[in-house]
Amino acid sequence: MKIAIEGCAHGELEKIYDLIGSIQDEQNITVDLLICCGDFQSTRNLQDLQCMAVPQKHLDMCSFYKYYSGEKKAPILTLFIGGNHEASNYLQELPYGGWVAPNIYYLGYAGVVDCNGIRIGGISGIYKGHDFLKGRFEFPPYDEGSKRSVYHQRQIDVFRLKQLSPGVDIMLSHDWPRGITRHGNETQLLRFKPAFREDIESNRLGSMPCEELLRKLQPPYWFAAHLHCKFAALVEHPGERCTKFLALDKCLPKRRFLQILDIPTAEDGDGGEAKPVQLKYDLEWLTVLNLTNHLISIRTTNGYMPGEGGGGGERFNFTPSEEEKAKVLERFGNDLTIPDNFVRIAEPYQPNEDGTVDMRSTEQPQAYLNPQTTALCDKLNIDDPLRLAMLMTGHKLNTSTYVDRLCDKEEEVPSKAAARIPNADQLELGDDDDDDEAAEEMEKGIEPLESSPDKPQTPVQPKLSLSSLLPEPKWRQDAHDSDLSTTLNDSTPNCSLLSLPTPQKTGDNDTSILSESALAVNDLNLSSPVQQQEQQQDNPPVKKFKRRNETIYAKDDSD
Repeated sequence: MKIAIEGCAHGELEKIYDLIGSIQDEQNITVDLLICCGDFQSTRNLQDLQCMAVPQKHLDMCSFYKYYSGEKKAPILTLFIGGNHEASNYLQELPYGGWVAPNIYYLGYAGVVDCNGIRIGGISGIYKGHDFLKGRFEFPPYDEGSKRSVYHQRQIDVFRLKQLSPGVDIMLSHDWPRGITRHGNETQLLRFKPAFREDIESNRLGSMPCEELLRKLQPPYWFAAHLHCKFAALVEHPGERCTKFLALDKCLPKRRFLQILDIPTAEDGDGGEAKPVQLKYDLEWLTVLNLTNHLISIRTTNGYMPGEGGGGGERFNFTPSEEEKAKVLERFGNDLTIPDNFVRIAEPYQPNEDGTVDMRSTEQPQAYLNPQTTALCDKLNIDDPLRLAMLMTGHKLNTSTYVDRLCDKEEEVPSKAAARIPNADQLELGDDDDDDEAAEEMEKGIEPLESSPDKPQTPVQPKLSLSSLLPEPKWRQDAHDSDLSTTLNDSTPNCSLLSLPTPQKTGDNDTSILSESALAVNDLNLSSPVQQQEQQQDNPPVKKFKRRNETIYAKDDSD
């Protein structure tokens, strides 16, 4: 199976796909999968652009919106993780992963999927010690602090990945594992990036959680990006296992940002017809999500994962048993194929006729819940952290899609509105047996999908709805599968909402041994609830995390 590995994409999807296409033509090969290691920049419109932690002068729509709107379709199945320059509001809609556009899949905060027998895991974001122990309290609109903390890794995601049994074939991270330079040509790296020397010598270059995951999972391959250079290493583990590490550059002319690898799979045929590339959920990962759902936190204060010897008989090892995995598999009807259920939540960007972009009046959007996440949470009996954070702060749960909002406009006929959306025929119409769910949506303060019988309405075209994709979440139901998981409730310690301190601005670093040849492009805050407004606590100020090497680690995350 031929897999193209991309470093930092920075929104340049058209250039990346064009390059892969030219390589396929020149070498008469077929690339089956494209993997992007962060800074993907899935910006759908100008509002998403305002949620990216970059200076205003560097904001650029690039080309992702074309694939989101349906103007273009990704020619290769694309899989990516998040970095530190992302449309964080969009990625927050998909904490457990999902389709951001047709044929483009996001792994989530952390995730594992199966691609034709290859087990691919990854963790999004970058490591910052001052946010690592906190919960997922952020949602848009962000202030300058939460705009950055939202993409910082959290301990629960690392803890969950550590529960996996050996067998992950490929791991992805945006940041490098700490200490990885000792296993490659460090001298050559320092000739190209001399500013790295101080952090390498003090063992501060890279991510400590990624280093721990590398030692625990010992995958055959590990791919990364972030530091904008190509670097390869070979990490030897006990028992004759080893990991081939490769970091790549960002998508710029004459930079080494793309490499194609041929990785054998268990599903490779014996010279027969190639199987279509398909993504499936990883059963062990789904079970880990289910078993650790009670550990979700939306607090701004530090929390801790259960550990061995913690006392009280609390479970600390969540590597699932065969029986636990069998129960999850039954929930999915013995079919782990990831459904093709992409839905447009936001309006796609439409360029001005003169090509100009006016950013002055553009504001951040409100938070929306994605039906992909809602459907997965309902099936797996887990919680959406974004929904929990919004509920705990009294915010309205926005579930409408772009098509729904167009249909709601009185001056537009729904069928015409839908016709304006590329590929709108792919969206499903609401089923006739959704009346009970409509009543439940009314209880949550959402407009019912259909008019009540005692209030007749002028017949119109059928209205597109998402009721079939938005089942009642498990945390709102009375019946629970006590043998399979525990869910959050108001009494769960990690779910309690405390007063929120003012965010501190801190800095994020922004900064070949494998046989395959390198390829490069030549032209190419929550506010606390009303009931708690008077209960602000005096939290001590967060100690600023300074870096002595100002060349690599600037004061702002966006540099």
